[in-house]
Amino acid sequence: MPETAAKPAKRALKPKAAATPKIIGRPTKYTPEIARTICEMLSEGIPLRQICRDNEGFPAWRTVHDWMGRDEALSASIARARDLGCDDIAEECLLIADTLQYGQKQVMTDQGTATTVEDMLGHRKLQIETRLKLLAKFHPSKYGDKVGLHGVAGQPPISTEDTSTSRLFEIIKNMEMSKRAGD
Repeated sequence: MPETAAKPAKRALKPKAAATPKIIGRPTKYTPEIARTICEMLSEGIPLRQICRDNEGFPAWRTVHDWMGRDEALSASIARARDLGCDDIAEECLLIADTLQYGQKQVMTDQGTATTVEDMLGHRKLQIETRLKLLAKFHPSKYGDKVGLHGVAGQPPISTEDTSTSRLFEIIKNMEMSKRAGD
């Protein structure tokens, strides 16, 4: 008989380890220190975009929003920090109103240019108004204009009634009656 080649011995199958998903993309820049710094700066009234743009090694603002979508605790921390930041901006409005800012004003006249040094009241008003309008947009329940009728707490709400049509019918009825009385 012809000699046959020896068959290789069957290997014992090793159980495969649970497949770990391969991470695709850049590793995240998230660290608790960066999150804490972002919250601290937001609580001082600095916008998120400016924080991410001005600090070396910080992620883009979109990335921070992605982090917030994945981590409820971070999202809540940032919301609290933003609320404190709004209060800080409101306090800054008081500081701007109370602090004189002098500047030069140049007026062209027939004799040349006249320069005066005076308080830049218009500029300060613009700074305050802009901040207050932004606060009203950011947090309308706290800083927005409240327009409405409010009753006493615990009592039924204030009711309104449209009496214009009934009053109109009353006037017409009185006119008809006085017309008949005059005939």
